[in-house]
Amino acid sequence: MQLIITGKNVEVTDWLRSYVEKKIGKLDRYLPTIDEARVELAVEKTKSAQDRQVVQVTVRSSGTILRVEEKSADMFASIDAAVDKMHRQIARYKGKQRRRGRPSPGEMPPVPVSEVEQEEPRIVRTKRFRVDRMEETEAIEQMELLGHDFFIFLNVNTDRLSIVYRRHDGDYGLLEPEIA
Repeated sequence: MQLIITGKNVEVTDWLRSYVEKKIGKLDRYLPTIDEARVELAVEKTKSAQDRQVVQVTVRSSGTILRVEEKSADMFASIDAAVDKMHRQIARYKGKQRRRGRPSPGEMPPVPVSEVEQEEPRIVRTKRFRVDRMEETEAIEQMELLGHDFFIFLNVNTDRLSIVYRRHDGDYGLLEPEIA
C-alpha cells in the first residue's frame, strides 16, 4: 500500500507522520487490496474550535474509492475518528460485495449460508431535465439560485457534461466525467 500524507496549514512532523502510518497501516488488515491511501491533515480557520483539526482519508482499492472526513479540536482525535469511520465504510463495502454474491476483495468466496437477505437499494424516482450550455461560473450561480448542492451542465469550454458542487469548506468543485 502506498501512503501519501499531506498537510494544509499544518506541518506534518515525524511524530505525526508515524502516528498516521501506524493507524492507516491497520486498514490493510480489513481490506488487503488497498493500492493507495491518501491522508490530508488540515487546520481550518473556523469560529468553532471543535472543528478546526480536519483529517481526510481517501483509499483506493481495486477500482473502488472510499473517502472519509473527520473534524475535531485535536488532530490525533480526528485521525482516530477517521480511521474508525473508514473501518466501518470498509465493512459496509465488503458486506455489499457479499450480498451481491461477489467475493470481497482479498477473501475467498463465501460458503452459502441461509440468512435473511437485506433489500438491495433501488431507484424510486427518475428525473429528466434539460442540460444547458454554460460556463462554470454561470453553473455555480444557477446552482445557488436553485439552492442545490450540485448542478449538471454542458460545459461551453470543453463541450462535455460537467458537474459543479459545493464542498464542505465552502468552495466549489468541478467534476468532469470520463468514459472508461
